[in-house]
Amino acid sequence: MTLVQQPEMHPQRWGDPARAAALPASARGLVELAFGPLAETPAVDPAATPPPPSGLPPALLADLRSRLGAEHVLADDETRRLRTRGKSTPDLLRARAGDLADAPDAVVRPGSHDDVAAVLAWAVEHHVAVVPFGGGTSVTGGLVARREGYAGLVSLDLVRMKRLVTVDRESMTATLEPGLRGPEAEALLAAEGLTLGHFPQSFEHATIGGFAATRSSGQGSAGYGRFDAMVVGLRVATPRGEWRLGSSPANAAGPDLRQLVLGSEGAFGVLTEVTVRVRRAPVEKVHEGWRWPSFAAGADAMRAVVQAGLQPTVLRLSDEHETAINLARPDAIGASEPGCLMIVGFEGEPDAVAARQAAVAALLGSLGGTPLGREQGEAWAHGRFDAPYLRDAMLDVGVLVETMETATWWSRRQEVYDAVRAALVGSLGDGAIVLCHVSHVYETGCSLYFTVAARAGDDPLAQWQEAKAAASDVMTAAGATITHHHAVGTDHKPWLVREIGELGGSVLRAVKADLDPTGVLNPGVLVP
Repeated sequence: MTLVQQPEMHPQRWGDPARAAALPASARGLVELAFGPLAETPAVDPAATPPPPSGLPPALLADLRSRLGAEHVLADDETRRLRTRGKSTPDLLRARAGDLADAPDAVVRPGSHDDVAAVLAWAVEHHVAVVPFGGGTSVTGGLVARREGYAGLVSLDLVRMKRLVTVDRESMTATLEPGLRGPEAEALLAAEGLTLGHFPQSFEHATIGGFAATRSSGQGSAGYGRFDAMVVGLRVATPRGEWRLGSSPANAAGPDLRQLVLGSEGAFGVLTEVTVRVRRAPVEKVHEGWRWPSFAAGADAMRAVVQAGLQPTVLRLSDEHETAINLARPDAIGASEPGCLMIVGFEGEPDAVAARQAAVAALLGSLGGTPLGREQGEAWAHGRFDAPYLRDAMLDVGVLVETMETATWWSRRQEVYDAVRAALVGSLGDGAIVLCHVSHVYETGCSLYFTVAARAGDDPLAQWQEAKAAASDVMTAAGATITHHHAVGTDHKPWLVREIGELGGSVLRAVKADLDPTGVLNPGVLVP
């Protein structure tokens, strides 16, 4: 089938440029109430700020073009601008200011595993840094590689690798190429009556390779699981050769090396095929709302549901602050009812959906939840990918907005929640707005996803980095993870060893040295 071409993301904003919009009137009044009169802070004109000239010598570019084809090695300003950094707020602040210092010297677009291998061989030969690029949705500095000591830096853009390679209906697996964006992968699988069921907030722009390289977790993780749990096989191009992983659904043949590559962010190799478990496309999807008197009561109810083995497909809880401004519905942001909003979703065959829905409702009702019907749930499902667009609108009026996430045990949820909130408010001031939701749950614990808004100061980048450091310090001090699903990149790397220990850091360095002896793959990312 012919895939619908996905639009390039705006170089200074999130997502489809056609969907960029000013702050909605309902939100503007709320923001002015919190931060006072707003001041327009437009970004510089992208066309007026070209990236630095490409530093790759012409002879090296000519050599690469001879190996891959001239049309697949691009060094024009516009293409290089579109492959500069990811979409964290620090990334966007730099782009809005016209800072393109991290632009690649060239953008290389392989069309196959062999093409990727050829690029890596060229990079090793000439000592050029290579940054694998999927959808560009990284929010942790995962696309900002170290340049010092290299002859140049190229973006390895996997946009041409978009095939559904195979479908095994008997085993219910499918092999996908890494450049497929979320909607493209789902469209190919839907034509086969199948679904992957992986819908993170970045779904519209992130890719299969990116999902695997960052150990992504989708909004339906309660029912479908995390992406790393879906992966059953991998094909990887490394500077030392091809590596295939996954010969069976389960094994005891030593440690599971698939998990070593999953989450490696392109630092150990380039994923060229990802084999995943798939499900039959659901016949019915139902989303409903529930209200709880407090975040603690709602979290206790979530724990009861998952520990009873009644996981719905979607299970999400906003705290009192997020519920109060209705952030679960970016299209209708504004004052909401008191309490905490829970979204519960079910997918599958109609009879199975009805049975699971009834069982979950009985348990939630017995625990004190108030059913709100389908309106709230369906509204959330309709706008589930829209929140990042609101961040850009806030930056346009001088309000700093960013997110961060963690995960911890149920027994430490309240401690971690309180500590992170206190650290963020302590750093950004009492006027800061700190919101939180739980969107990924396990029998043993849950994620905590924080959204922060504060009036931007004279140096908003330093302002956020200070707040991020304060919150990250308390996360690691409390024994929580530095990241549940955003990956490490460069932003989380200073705290990684605190989580995995000095010996863990040594193991990662050893793996890097073995698979990438000259260090050309995404240097400076992940590995401490």
